[in-house]
Amino acid sequence: MHEDWAALGIATVGIVGLGCQWLAWRLKLPAILFLLLAGIIAGPVTGWFQPQQVIGEHFFALVSLAVAVILFEGSLTLRFAEIKGVSNTVWAIVSIGALISWALTSIATHYLLGFEWPLALLFGSLTVVTGPTVIVPLLRTVRPTSRLSNILRWEGILIDPLGALFVVMVYEFIISSSSSQSVEVFGIILVIGFGVGIAAGATIAELLRRRWLPEYLQPFGVLTVVLAVFAGSNYLESESGLLTVTVMGIWLANARDVNIQSILHFKEHLTVMFITGLFILLAARIDLEDFHALGWSAVVLFMVIQLLSRPLSIFISTARSSLHFKEKLFLAWVAPRGIVAASISALFAIKLYAFGIDEAKLLVPLVFMVIIGTVVLQSATARPLANFLGVAERSPRGFLIIGANDVARTIALALAKYDLRVVVTDSNWDYISQAKMSGLEFYYGNPTSSHADEYLDLIGVGHVVALSPDKHFNIMACMQYLSDFGENRVFCLKDLKSDDADKHSVSKGSFGQILFDGKHSFKKLASLINQGAEVKHTTLSGAFTYKDYLNQYQDALLQPLFVVTVLKRIHMVSDHTSFSPQPGETVVSLIKAAE
Repeated sequence: MHEDWAALGIATVGIVGLGCQWLAWRLKLPAILFLLLAGIIAGPVTGWFQPQQVIGEHFFALVSLAVAVILFEGSLTLRFAEIKGVSNTVWAIVSIGALISWALTSIATHYLLGFEWPLALLFGSLTVVTGPTVIVPLLRTVRPTSRLSNILRWEGILIDPLGALFVVMVYEFIISSSSSQSVEVFGIILVIGFGVGIAAGATIAELLRRRWLPEYLQPFGVLTVVLAVFAGSNYLESESGLLTVTVMGIWLANARDVNIQSILHFKEHLTVMFITGLFILLAARIDLEDFHALGWSAVVLFMVIQLLSRPLSIFISTARSSLHFKEKLFLAWVAPRGIVAASISALFAIKLYAFGIDEAKLLVPLVFMVIIGTVVLQSATARPLANFLGVAERSPRGFLIIGANDVARTIALALAKYDLRVVVTDSNWDYISQAKMSGLEFYYGNPTSSHADEYLDLIGVGHVVALSPDKHFNIMACMQYLSDFGENRVFCLKDLKSDDADKHSVSKGSFGQILFDGKHSFKKLASLINQGAEVKHTTLSGAFTYKDYLNQYQDALLQPLFVVTVLKRIHMVSDHTSFSPQPGETVVSLIKAAE
């Protein structure tokens, strides 16, 4: 009977977690907010769900393994080759700024809550980490200027793995200092963490490089090694496992000639599952008396973090930057905490409490209070603040092109001539390579994946055009971005003549607008381009109207693509537009090659 109850409880957590993730997607807010609230309601508020009673004695082991996978997946995103061009401002924020914030928060925690210095330092390190999972949804809603968005986005990308490594190092130092031979123990942890982590990362990289592991086994094989390395490191020296998997992920991410895309795609789905279940389970374990025990001192500490630690860290670290005062003020306000802080704090609290540090049980409610407080406060105020300070982005003009094939690249290059941001995205590396050679900005991956949700930079992008060979994928991609950009800014390549049965077609309007009145299939456009069709840019005038334009090209005009207005706005040709360009506007069309 207990097994049935446990299965029902775990399944219910999955259903509730799915609802939280969906709600976060619809409201464009970080999912962690709804997951934590759901766990608190299910656990301490109603008493309906008690994780340790449902899962039993293996609860701690499950949490440890889940945190190990989350840290490994986060460290896989730290690719040094991609961050060489990151501005000095971002590096200053994630180094000098992070240290200042850590020091101020730790001091405030020690004196306001009476935490011992080791625990105060650990809490300070936990609250330094933001991460892309909380920053990206906020940026999509707030839409600050491209400079501010890039700074906040790259801060989240860098501080996620680097901050996790820093938190683990602080924790390892605290654990080792409890031993009579603290320096020796800490040294052993570092040796095992870096030594085993680098060795495991290098071994996996070599296996993948030599193709000794078939592609379909790569995600499972790497996951198995991660769990084995984590457990093995802890066996060699207690508490060294988290450091080991973090180092392993960073090493694998930066290995040469190793394609980790399939691993990343698998890990991102697995991490979503772990995060969804883990945060509900952790929040359900909280005792409301712990919040009461924190008292008003915790509220004052939150104010210190929001109004003192972050602002001082920003203004000091960016003192030599070219940022204006209003831009610094916006950066000082926006820093929601997220996944790393929540997952690691819960694991460390359990371990530290077992070590005899009684205050450690207050670590989780304190971190959760900071997460919920920063996410709610900043989500509600960041947009009005950006408008008030004049740092909100105007209506974005850029384009996200779904596909990097011949058709997509041709249209993307035509759009790029008008001084706007154009990003092509594809999972085919050959197409991406050709886009790169053409000078186009690109994202290599599936634009509908959770990885794209975090790492696909949509700053300055206001339109989506789906031009992949797969019409069903085009529709799915458009539906994905419809809520972000609106029906009038999402365009899908779909041949209406091929839909000869209504019951097999998706209803119009559910995926945006249909490109080119639905007259052309991808195959037809690709064939025309391969036969030498060219894109022509023609500016109309009072002496040369659109009627004259049609007379000039006659049978050579294959398809008008878009119109550029006098104000440099782009209007794609679709089924919803009456195409009648006016004098002063530029008509961009696909023209048959000259005989």
